[in-house]
Amino acid sequence: MLNILKIVSFERRKKIIFPNSRDVFRAFCLTPFHSIKVVVIGQDPYYQDNQANGLAFSVNFGCKIPPSLRNIYKEVISNFYLPKNYYFHGCLSRWALQGVLLLNSILTVESGKPKSHAHLGWQNFTNAIIYYINKYLRQVIFLLWGKDAQEKSNMIHRNKHFVLYASHPSPLSANRGFFGCNHFFKTNDILLKQNKNVIFW
Repeated sequence: MLNILKIVSFERRKKIIFPNSRDVFRAFCLTPFHSIKVVVIGQDPYYQDNQANGLAFSVNFGCKIPPSLRNIYKEVISNFYLPKNYYFHGCLSRWALQGVLLLNSILTVESGKPKSHAHLGWQNFTNAIIYYINKYLRQVIFLLWGKDAQEKSNMIHRNKHFVLYASHPSPLSANRGFFGCNHFFKTNDILLKQNKNVIFW
């Protein structure tokens, strides 16, 4: 872990790295370990200027809503019959504060170069997060969208947790099973059956 942070710190001296250093671990700040109810697993941060904010699929206020997040919003709107213009920004901190851990597998990226930090070893750290959630918490709902996220499923015990699968919400794959998956409705239904507060998506 220290080695990763040293490399990223060195890279920041000569390149633009996202997100800002203060936001790299933001997901864990907004969603403390024992408040986790839902886990959404993304890939790596957005690599364009001012987008990444440390939360998977989320962007900073004022940014245009990216295509994958736009499709996520479409599915939420469909699940709960919300108005089409219900969402006007792409920051998901409100979800994180309610117990939704928005976890990217890779926590940093070089500007303009997707997956450029995939070789640094971030996956070892984020896999350890999933391992400890699986081991020490119970009845967490994992939303695994796309092949990369679903590869984490072998780390999750089905007798302790809930795992929901769908295709990735990107425009290339959303029509192959993400649209109509009803994951947001199903998540709230599971939470209700556990006598937990539902997520105000």
